[in-house]
Amino acid sequence: MMIEKHEDHCVKSCSGHSFVRKNWLGSVVFPFSALLQQSEFSDQIDILQRAQIFEKNCKTAFPNRRIVTNVLNDEGIQILVTRYIKALNPPQQLLDMFLHDSNATLDLIARFVSLIPFMPDTLDENDGCDIWMTSERCINLATGSKEEHAILLCNFFLYFGKKALVLLGTSLLEGHVAYVLTQETDGYLLWNPSTGQSHKQFDPFCPLQSVDCLFDDKNVWFNIQQNNTPMAVHFDYSKESFWKQLLPKNFQGMKAQSIQPEEIIYCDTNKSMVEDLKNRIKRTLKYKMMDWRPKHPTRWNRQCTSILRQILPKLELGTGSFVSSEEQSEFERLLQFYWVTGFPIQMPYTDVQSVVDAVYQTGIHSAECPQTEFALAVYIHPYPNNVLSVWVYLASLTRYQ
Repeated sequence: MMIEKHEDHCVKSCSGHSFVRKNWLGSVVFPFSALLQQSEFSDQIDILQRAQIFEKNCKTAFPNRRIVTNVLNDEGIQILVTRYIKALNPPQQLLDMFLHDSNATLDLIARFVSLIPFMPDTLDENDGCDIWMTSERCINLATGSKEEHAILLCNFFLYFGKKALVLLGTSLLEGHVAYVLTQETDGYLLWNPSTGQSHKQFDPFCPLQSVDCLFDDKNVWFNIQQNNTPMAVHFDYSKESFWKQLLPKNFQGMKAQSIQPEEIIYCDTNKSMVEDLKNRIKRTLKYKMMDWRPKHPTRWNRQCTSILRQILPKLELGTGSFVSSEEQSEFERLLQFYWVTGFPIQMPYTDVQSVVDAVYQTGIHSAECPQTEFALAVYIHPYPNNVLSVWVYLASLTRYQ
């Protein structure tokens, strides 16, 4: 507190004096970081508004093409899709499997992503505002939408230094899809996160029907080429006559911070749980086989079951010969006496009923010959964070007359 005394120049008989009193009540400090954050927040608002105008203009020009520039995160905050893209580490178990074969490692990582169950995207068909989770949350919950799978796969590829972007388009088989586009030395690859398969741009068997939109951690590009089929598209998105970009070049240095973590921490899958689940599926399928064949006995061929049980783990890893010389000799002996029909089924694990339904749809149980025998093998390959690959091999054996 400070007091200042002010003398007044009145006559000596005057006794009045005036005082000015100042009290210190406190201070307000504005850190530079807060001012910077406020500036960044204002910039983000401007970009989101720009994104809405960008989407509207793109939709006006090409109403049937997909364009997504901003979504809601799991906290209900509207953010730019570019903030979902960031290099993230895949599980170490996958990195250690093919130490000297990077292509095999990339294929395995794509397979791992495809084994994460998909959840239906109810807002997708209505062009509503999507809600996207981070890659870490997608891994921890072991589920995700098509876009979240594509983002996860893209982030894994970026970890390897690949040039990768998320591609939005449509598929002849799946409707609205999200793929990953990687630039290779001899062209481009289109990766389908739902199957783990990659297709070259000019592959006639690629199910992708249209290429509508691309995005990475820096920008969003909308395809303005008249023909948007994969074979006809020019993927050089630096060409403004082919691709309309959301952010001009002077915005490139203002990249917003990613909402992804620095790294993903994985947990091991309980092997005893996997063994219990395998036995449960096998037991359930055997009971179901008898229910599906009420008028015929269901006999099991142990020799064929043993062979199938040894084949399934090799199918998962795709390494070496699927059948050893000893197993091949046993199988050839079977073929001398039986007509064998069957094939393996592979699927991500969601629940037991889904496995039962997949086996039923094969129709192998419907053999009506009284002498028919069956062989059943079940194998589950565990990946980190309870991601499971389920294999079922059901075969029917009919003895030659």
